[in-house]
Amino acid sequence: MNANYKELQDFDRKYIWHPACQMKDYEDFPAIPVVKGEGPYLYTADGKEILDIVSSWWCNLLGHCNEEISDAIAKQAKTLEHVIFANFTHPWAIDLVKELLTIVPKGLTHFNFADNGSSSVEMALKIAFQYQHQIGQKQRLKFACLSDGYHGETIGALSVGSMDLYNLMYKPMMMDNIHIEAPDLFERADVSIEESIEKARAVFKEHGDELCALIVEPLLQGAAGMRIYPKEYLKALFDLCKEYKVLLIADEIATGFGRTGKWFACDHAKITPDIMCLSKAITGGYMPMSVVCTTDEVYKAFLGDYKDGVAFMHSHTYAGNPLACSAALAVIRVLKRDNIIEKAGEMGKWLSEKFESTFKPLDNVGQVRHLGLINVLELVKDKKSNKRFSSDLRLGYRIYKRALSYGLLLRPIGDTLYFNPPLNIKKEDLEKALEIAYRAITEELALIK
Repeated sequence: MNANYKELQDFDRKYIWHPACQMKDYEDFPAIPVVKGEGPYLYTADGKEILDIVSSWWCNLLGHCNEEISDAIAKQAKTLEHVIFANFTHPWAIDLVKELLTIVPKGLTHFNFADNGSSSVEMALKIAFQYQHQIGQKQRLKFACLSDGYHGETIGALSVGSMDLYNLMYKPMMMDNIHIEAPDLFERADVSIEESIEKARAVFKEHGDELCALIVEPLLQGAAGMRIYPKEYLKALFDLCKEYKVLLIADEIATGFGRTGKWFACDHAKITPDIMCLSKAITGGYMPMSVVCTTDEVYKAFLGDYKDGVAFMHSHTYAGNPLACSAALAVIRVLKRDNIIEKAGEMGKWLSEKFESTFKPLDNVGQVRHLGLINVLELVKDKKSNKRFSSDLRLGYRIYKRALSYGLLLRPIGDTLYFNPPLNIKKEDLEKALEIAYRAITEELALIK
């Protein structure tokens, strides 16, 4: 380890507070200084190569330092870096919306800009609430959400989440909402989708008149451990929303732009939500940006004379930022021109077969699942009962550290391990990731046994 590497680590450990972690862990396992990225790889200050198989929190869609996106941002930075988006616009935002109109589910026609995923969820919740109020449905004061859902870290977003890991401490600050039991096809492999739909129907029957919106992560519940549910369940939720005049908010922050094998997860169920949130991959991991898409019906409820007081009085300083818009335009251009989503779909079929044949035979792998290029495995103590290892073992974290030492970035969710790579990753890099992951998993399991 060179001196500069250690200096970076020491300064970081002394002054920087990192996200989603216990900083005491950094005393024994300090932050890794990264100085360069290229394709699916990161390079550390001491020259080591790390394969980023989780796309740096799922946003790095086309690899690190993609030349076309980098060039677009560099060019934009010399033209217009930022402009207030109230009463001003610019060609890059307009061009981006033109592109979005060609790919989002048909019927989403209006686009409001924010600067991160949580912000877009907050915006969507406020739009839904105000919409119902302004069409005369003032009794609709609550939101519904799915069990084990996750929609961000701000208070509104936490309120429509169902994971105590993130929100238990803050419940006294949060809104009281309605939680629907989502199908968990791992913990309860015997559960039928029809049973889950009936549970949702019962919630709507009891609370439908007081709900302003249901928010869901379509098909893939990311922070819950990459839990996947079928398109039929999503379609049923959509139908229930229509029946009870409840808005459907699709949180496509993690699932959008080809992650599930189609442009958007909603496309699998052939539905158009009333509101859709986009972020993460929209800029390829380059710039913070999010977009909230709505239908004409929702948008028109906010139109009126100034004296009517129906405008949506919500803003973000970096809304419509030209640098972020240019990055997003480059991402969509590459996805379309190079047929990236279609090619990733073919690669996904190959990866899923390899993932299953590599990990499913292991005694401590309870389930393997996949969607698009996303592949997931659950580590269990007992395969027959799916009984989990004690959380005190921190097995996933131990595998994460071991894999890093071999040059692979796995970011486990508890004892759930997953691949969520750039869509344009090469087969040889996936083979390398499989080999390292297998080695790290089997070596840590052997130590426990």
